[in-house]
Amino acid sequence: MYRVVQWATGSMGRASLRRVIDHPDLELVGVYVYDPRKAGVDAGEIARRPACGVRATNRIEDIIRLEPDVVLHMSRVTLPYEQQNADVATLLAAGIDVISIAGFHYPACHGPAYADPLLQACRTGGSTLAGVGLNPGFIAERVATTLSGMCARLDSIACEEIADASQMPSPEFVFGLMGFGANPAERDITREPIARMYDALYAEVLHTVAAALDTKVQAIAPEHSTLIADRELRIKAGTIDAGCVSATRWRWRAQLDSGIEVTHSVLWTADAARHGGAEREAAAWRIELRGRPNVNATIAVEDPDPAAPHMRAAVDATVAVALHAIPAVCAAPPGFFTVPPFTPFRARLARL
Repeated sequence: MYRVVQWATGSMGRASLRRVIDHPDLELVGVYVYDPRKAGVDAGEIARRPACGVRATNRIEDIIRLEPDVVLHMSRVTLPYEQQNADVATLLAAGIDVISIAGFHYPACHGPAYADPLLQACRTGGSTLAGVGLNPGFIAERVATTLSGMCARLDSIACEEIADASQMPSPEFVFGLMGFGANPAERDITREPIARMYDALYAEVLHTVAAALDTKVQAIAPEHSTLIADRELRIKAGTIDAGCVSATRWRWRAQLDSGIEVTHSVLWTADAARHGGAEREAAAWRIELRGRPNVNATIAVEDPDPAAPHMRAAVDATVAVALHAIPAVCAAPPGFFTVPPFTPFRARLARL
């Protein structure tokens, strides 16, 4: 039995909270909330479950006093990217393992000033920090690297996510932060703070892949772009005029010391059909490995209920990845932890 605290109760956090409450091997001992209106509210009410006697708090001191085995850290990735680090370091220094879906996949890639306080907190508390998720956290780092174990020679890995933003309800998020509907002559989302946040977050993907392949990143080049609507698009958050931004593509190309090239891209689109995506899919990925042999894979996350809310399948999958990681993280030695792939490609064994 693991004693668990749920940190944050947005869409991901509420789903996780329900899973923890329902799980026979997990004991919910605490809930951290950012909204002061939720402080003091029973976790069951937040999760749309019967009252369970665990009340939410917005004080980190209350969480530390609970002495949980692990905190499921599910806050939204922030601007600036490192803003969340202080809370995470405080939890780690108190001896609490942290599993986060908001980064921390490969902290060392950002240099000592970023990584050392987190690592020292792990040493102080004898605790472990792990970043998990679907993308980042699973597709490239665990699926693509596992597929690389089928290659006798590996030249390149390319992963692309296609995510449908048409059913996202928040105008502030879709038109504001994400930059949809912008006139490209007036606004370039690829030069705004969100680009720097994505650069930091997805650099960790590339470094994790390199480490899994027993090599290092030599250089990373961003190749971001926007796509323009060829007609008026009416989406849940509002209307995108023809000639305005209807998709954003965030792409990074990394050269590894071994000579392998790794390309990772995320396409957010308001017109999924234009990019080969099915209307009901929350997210889909294409993975292409080039070498000998070539290996191609397509993955889609889809809810079995056609009437399910948009993104529920992706939320369920992300939460599942986090919960499945609990035993491995709690058993790991103090420090940074990466869930390992299965028998990835090893360049030193290739002799073709």
